[in-house]
Amino acid sequence: MLNQIHIRDFAIIDKLELDLRAGMTVLTGETGAGKSILVDALGLVLGDRADSDTVRHNAKRAEISASFAVDTMPHILEWLEEHDLDEDGECILRRVISASRGSKGYINGRPVPLQIMKELGEMLVDIHGQHQHQSLLKADVQRISLDDFAGHQPLASEVATLHKSWKSTRNKLDNLRQAARDRDARIELLHYHIDELDALALEENELKTLEEEHKRLANGGTILEQCNNALAALYEGEEQDALSTLTRQLSQLETLRETDPRIATVCDLLSEAAVQIEEGCSELRHYVDKLDLDPQRLQWVEQRLSAIYDIARKHHVDAHQLAPLYDTFNDELAELENADHQLDELQKEVMQLEQRYEVQAAKLSKQRQKAAAKLAKSVTEIIHQLGMPNGLFQIALNVRDEQEPHPHGHETIVFEVAANPGQPAKPLSKVASGGELSRISLAIQVLLSSSQHIPTLIFDEVDTGIGGGVAETVGRQLRTLGQRHQVLCVTHLPQVAALGHQHLYVSKNTDGSSTSTQIQQLQKKQRQEEIARMLGGMEITPQTRAHAQEMIDRAAALS
Repeated sequence: MLNQIHIRDFAIIDKLELDLRAGMTVLTGETGAGKSILVDALGLVLGDRADSDTVRHNAKRAEISASFAVDTMPHILEWLEEHDLDEDGECILRRVISASRGSKGYINGRPVPLQIMKELGEMLVDIHGQHQHQSLLKADVQRISLDDFAGHQPLASEVATLHKSWKSTRNKLDNLRQAARDRDARIELLHYHIDELDALALEENELKTLEEEHKRLANGGTILEQCNNALAALYEGEEQDALSTLTRQLSQLETLRETDPRIATVCDLLSEAAVQIEEGCSELRHYVDKLDLDPQRLQWVEQRLSAIYDIARKHHVDAHQLAPLYDTFNDELAELENADHQLDELQKEVMQLEQRYEVQAAKLSKQRQKAAAKLAKSVTEIIHQLGMPNGLFQIALNVRDEQEPHPHGHETIVFEVAANPGQPAKPLSKVASGGELSRISLAIQVLLSSSQHIPTLIFDEVDTGIGGGVAETVGRQLRTLGQRHQVLCVTHLPQVAALGHQHLYVSKNTDGSSTSTQIQQLQKKQRQEEIARMLGGMEITPQTRAHAQEMIDRAAALS
């Protein structure tokens, strides 16, 4: 629900802050006062395209913000969260139109593209009487409206789900058929690759072992030289090696044990070191004795590694990935060789899904036909009461040209209307008269109010060309709609204005050098005076005021 709107420097509005309530709110005022400016401003904050000419004269920019209560609307809260625009249950839309630099849009203080603002705006407010913002002109909304009216949305959802499954399965079938056309050549190539890898006979961890061996063999001379040098320096250097030196020094230190027992720890450590050096040198000699520096072995290892690397390069993979590649080739080969069986299975599955889809889609078509006739009759009855006595509303269910399943069933839904006798019914989107379109939309909205998800509905020019009892009927329909939605109605008829729950008065003031529009909420006495003005024109008599009060009291007794 729209709680508050703030406007600054827009058109002839200097500054305006307006609080709105639930129910039906009417906007009245003298001709030319700018009653539709509020609707225009709301259209901009809801994502309509902006024109810099709308900025008030001598102002740098116009600013419009609207605050909505969305805490009871989970689909709006979910949308805000999905777009990272949620803010503790708040929903504030703001639009800034610069006189020289275009416009910017904000949702909960975050800048957003105009399309995102428009997407949210269409979920929050539906403006009737302005073509660019009427959801009922959209084919998808007409279809959803009919399905909502009939209460068969679950069936429509099932049809959409079956279509999705059918399409996914058919895509798999098409891909497999395409693959089958190239299957023989691919099978022959896979056999060649697999035979080549079989001939290579690469064992598990063989590549790692070969690489380590190659490194050792290729550096065998350096390894042997360094090992012999170490043995000479540590053990085999006669009097100059480390072990001989350590042994001599340890023998001399041992003589000091009796002189100073504290030297015993040092002697023990040096004795252990001598043992460690001797054991280490023994292991090193053993390593040297077994060191295989066979050039023929090196040549074989290099040839083996070369063969492995060549095949890896051929398949554009790392050599360590040859084993997984072998498994991949075998899996693909098995799938291709089993393709005929898979084709048969997928063909059966596609046919079964088509049959299930046809059953549910036919059921949906039958229900839509019944619902369309019922909705068309009800809308026609209401528009007859709304000043279109010869109007005819009907719903066309046009069978689609394509033979394949469609996510929305066999037919397209088109709302049509004939305003006068002898005229063929035309799509609602082609209706020229804004007043007629508004009244038709009003009739549909009243009938669909139980399933309508848009919280705020605005009607502009719904009373164009009507008066008397028809005007009161329009007002009563709007008031009925206000029981489920927040309704704002721009009107010049007292019969409609008297039925509002809240009354806003639009006036235009001038000081000789500038003009501005103001909107004020009328209290009880002010409201009586405004409706009396609408009834009596320039001269307001006591009888006119009494009539105005009677209309207000009669409206209050309705709810």
